[in-house]
Amino acid sequence: MYFHLRAVPPSALRNSANWLQRLFEDDWTTVRRRIDRHREEFLYRHHPDHDLLYAGSPPHRSDDGPGADVVLGGSPVPHPDPGHPPFLLLPAARAAQVAAFLTATDIAELWQNSRDTLLPRYGGPPAEEQTRTLFASVHRDLTAFYARTAEYGDAVVKCLLT
Repeated sequence: MYFHLRAVPPSALRNSANWLQRLFEDDWTTVRRRIDRHREEFLYRHHPDHDLLYAGSPPHRSDDGPGADVVLGGSPVPHPDPGHPPFLLLPAARAAQVAAFLTATDIAELWQNSRDTLLPRYGGPPAEEQTRTLFASVHRDLTAFYARTAEYGDAVVKCLLT
């Protein structure tokens, strides 16, 4: 299971579950090229922990600020298969706010604020350096993704894939 984020030009964006489903059906070679250009990003099975890092403990409200939109924020669009979670749409203006938030955010401060909650899930104090490094790496990737998205004026579409 992984969480997939993709930049989409606002003019191409459709509020259609079938269109959104097709958006995430590209082959791995195509996806990898977009990842290399910071046009797509993946969060593997720990995406709720990354959401906690940025947004704090759920439930989140729409006015919680751009940190709440980094991972699990956005307007839901029901998936065509009712057994799947909804797609999430983040408009271009909100994606730009998330980019500014990530660019200005100190990952060390975020880690300190969520350390006590996250660290036990990853092996406790003996694994702290490795765990902090993992979160810092994902932070760099998400920052690059959102910065490029904002640079192009794009929206973000999110999908949980199994």
